[in-house]
Amino acid sequence: MRSKSRRRKRKGIEMKLIGMEKVKDGKYLKNYELTYLNKAGREKKYEIVSRKELTDAGDIGKKVSGISIAAVNDGKLLLLKEFRMGVNKTVYNLCAGMIEEGETVMDCIKRELYEETGLSVKQVIDILPASFAAVAISDMKTHIVFVEAEGTFEDHTSENEMIEADFYSREETAALLQTEEFSSRAQMVAYFFSKNLFPGIGK
Repeated sequence: MRSKSRRRKRKGIEMKLIGMEKVKDGKYLKNYELTYLNKAGREKKYEIVSRKELTDAGDIGKKVSGISIAAVNDGKLLLLKEFRMGVNKTVYNLCAGMIEEGETVMDCIKRELYEETGLSVKQVIDILPASFAAVAISDMKTHIVFVEAEGTFEDHTSENEMIEADFYSREETAALLQTEEFSSRAQMVAYFFSKNLFPGIGK
């Protein structure tokens, strides 16, 4: 039988960006005020931050900023317990970082994994196409990368970072999900890992 479901047609006009102005140029983040015509044809002001210099609508979300690494070793998931200044508390997170000028994605994966944990990449399981990291406030795009890691934990972090890296079993990860605070991406990866749905790991 043919499905009766239909995609609901949009009413009114399309949302349209009609203006963009930089309102602050910080050391790492740039603040922009966007002016849209909403679906009712009225102007709507919207604020975003970007790591990139934006000159027109075509620049928004055009460049990839960084990577997030979901790493495993011997059937356990790598999680970082780190203090994040943005929320003023310690949360569980993925190893992650920004792609530096002249770096390839692979260069960034190896560098960030080593700097934050001391580990190295044994093999890359998968690299997902870049996705938006915080669509409500930023055009920042990052790759989510699945790897198998190896080596010994070492601290190569700066004086501005406080990170404890460790590997967790499925049972330990499931318990952490019920009691600890996570970044959203780390929480999602941890959930699927705890359900034995991590790519490249057999049941």
